[in-house]
Amino acid sequence: MTRFWWVRHGPTHENNFVGWRDVPADLSDTALIRRVADYLPANAVVISSDLIRASTTADAIGGDRHRLADHQDLREFNFGDWDGLHFKEVSARDPKLSRDFWERPGDLAAPNGESWNAVAHRVGAVVDTLCTDFAGQNIIVAAHFGVIMTQIQRATRSTAYEAMGHQIDNLSVTDMTFDGDGWQLGKVNHLP
Repeated sequence: MTRFWWVRHGPTHENNFVGWRDVPADLSDTALIRRVADYLPANAVVISSDLIRASTTADAIGGDRHRLADHQDLREFNFGDWDGLHFKEVSARDPKLSRDFWERPGDLAAPNGESWNAVAHRVGAVVDTLCTDFAGQNIIVAAHFGVIMTQIQRATRSTAYEAMGHQIDNLSVTDMTFDGDGWQLGKVNHLP
């Protein structure tokens, strides 16, 4: 069994869309970071998105674990023209698209951004490679809300809309296993 431990990066305190904008994480809650690090398996490899909020989170929870190079394809959704805008601004600018983007995720994308299906494809390719390269091992991935949601969809074989119904808090852990044939979802949004 290959087990993935998805950790959402530390909080950014942003009230706007944050996709590929490289904003830092607040990692000042050292007690929570220590609990997360202690909860995760010691015999794991650690990888993260190359965005600073995920990369520094991986460094903070990684400890003595083997740290793999950051991977660009583990980035959050590219929200394109919406990145940096408040949800109300996006709703005013693109009322139908912004509603449909969340209610009917799939091939819809923000202007100059990515769709759910595109993100699921790029993240899934990285996960597939990790399953091959580290078969039977524990893999800790410091990533983003949307990235984790795409993998919940994969593990549960649900719709994207159903997968988005899960809450994923900053620094929470979501685990899932791959047995060579299929996926099994474990705890979701676990805060040690």
